[in-house]
Amino acid sequence: MKSWSFKLKNDPKEVSEKLESELRSIGGFVFNMNRKKNDAVTFKVRKRILYAWYWAFQNWTIINGELVKNDAENTTNVEIIFNQHWLIRLIIFTHIILGLGFLIGIISGININPYMYVLGGILLALGIVLWIAMQRKYEKDIQKYKSLLSKIFVL
Repeated sequence: MKSWSFKLKNDPKEVSEKLESELRSIGGFVFNMNRKKNDAVTFKVRKRILYAWYWAFQNWTIINGELVKNDAENTTNVEIIFNQHWLIRLIIFTHIILGLGFLIGIISGININPYMYVLGGILLALGIVLWIAMQRKYEKDIQKYKSLLSKIFVL
């Protein structure tokens, strides 16, 4: 989870309308917005899932944001948090835990089958490789979303 904060010189309502219109015109995003009583606006952005394999390739990063009016300076404080999708984290941690479980079972003498070494090693290696790939894609996605939002907000 990474956060990004900045200030804009517009009202939260204007900023949210601009964000909504720009993301709707681009297409391919799911955009949810909630307005609160104290002129605060929360929003959530993620890529739309059209096919099942998009879970594995496109929908890894979710943006949660909040627009809060700052009365003293007549500006809007923008707080954006980038999160990884829970399903991707679940897949990776499952691979790592299963691989470690197989290897611990072999070391403790529960099962001394040579195929268990191979299976445990493959699962552990796959979990580590997926974790490294996920971290790289997560960083790239954050940079892409930051540049997209910077163009929309004209920072």
